[in-house]
Amino acid sequence: MFLGAASMIGTTGAGFESGIPHEFDVLTYTNDDLKEVSDIGYTVHNVVVSNPNTYSDETIKEIKSRFHENSVLIGNSRGTYGGGLVNPNENVRKNTISFVKDMCILSTKLGCPSTYLRPGSVNEKGAWLPHPENHTDKVFDRLVNSTKEICKVAESEGMYLILEGGYVSPVYSAKKVKDFFDAVGSKSLKFNQDPVNFLSSLKEAYNTRDFLEEFFTLLGEYTISADLKDFKVIDSLLFQLEEEYLGYGMMDQVYFLKRMEEICPDAQILVEHIPREKFKPSYDATLKYSEKAGIKWQIYPNFW
Repeated sequence: MFLGAASMIGTTGAGFESGIPHEFDVLTYTNDDLKEVSDIGYTVHNVVVSNPNTYSDETIKEIKSRFHENSVLIGNSRGTYGGGLVNPNENVRKNTISFVKDMCILSTKLGCPSTYLRPGSVNEKGAWLPHPENHTDKVFDRLVNSTKEICKVAESEGMYLILEGGYVSPVYSAKKVKDFFDAVGSKSLKFNQDPVNFLSSLKEAYNTRDFLEEFFTLLGEYTISADLKDFKVIDSLLFQLEEEYLGYGMMDQVYFLKRMEEICPDAQILVEHIPREKFKPSYDATLKYSEKAGIKWQIYPNFW
């Protein structure tokens, strides 16, 4: 497996808030940025795209060269298209579908292994915020229909869409994600494991190995990548979780990495949702987990 960083370039140190500037884009990545990623020890960084139609062939060539010069693999691409795939406004939904289709085409040109499929939310305030309709059949079917349209382009491009879900989204559990894959029925649709997003109870929080195993059992055949982060339970009358830095949280990361290695030995594992200055300590913490799991990370391939 390859260990990388998700959106380390661009983070502002704002903790778990949205510390990535709105104008953040792979077009803004500098040699110094990518050298910092490589110097820490990461071999992958993802690609954030705000407009997939602004990339000339020369720009794409420059981006690929910049990554290679710093011995960093181009990871999955993530478009900044919000939660529009389930928006009840048909114009918004169709525009979002077109955006993700364009992401498939651009990602192939950039050499990304996949592009991110964000399930979205009916909540207009954000793609990862709850809404009373998010868990309804109506919104689930809307997401299925949107994804089927995008998969036509992904299939023609010979690339993957990677779904990432979460409890507040229309795909809110391992079983619901499996239902989604069955409903879409495309070989181009794959899964990005990000288990912290799905936690919904104290039982799951205090028994993360059992919680993780359900995802690997039901979704292992679709899994090609993962995001790595952690969480803690907050002392509160109402059930409440917060994200936590790697090395201090409650997720059984050793078991998680061991199972990822078993089902997808070439997966890209990306550390995410932390301020830039925490990526080095998180790298060190992950090395401790992987050592306990008996995992040796792959290095930047020397085949150029």
